[in-house]
Amino acid sequence: MIVAFSVTPLGVGEEVGAYVADAVRVVRESGLPHRTDAMFTSVEGEWDEVMDVVKRAVAAVEARAPRVSVVMKADIRPGVTDGLVSKVATVERYLEG
Repeated sequence: MIVAFSVTPLGVGEEVGAYVADAVRVVRESGLPHRTDAMFTSVEGEWDEVMDVVKRAVAAVEARAPRVSVVMKADIRPGVTDGLVSKVATVERYLEG
């Protein structure tokens, strides 16, 4: 499964980069395949391990912020691995052809 999620601290002002970095650090240290862009961090793995990473990333932000907002989107496809790479590669093939 792939989960794309965004963790936003609330009540801390406009500068939230350090808080978001705390969440992304948890994802990177998890060892799971992941990708971070300007809006979301995507992480790939089995249900329990992915949801554990999301929970710990939220907890990292929650430890320093009075309120946290989380947005998640999941692609649950049993038996599919390397979706972070293969889904993008498919689109790129269409763009080239």
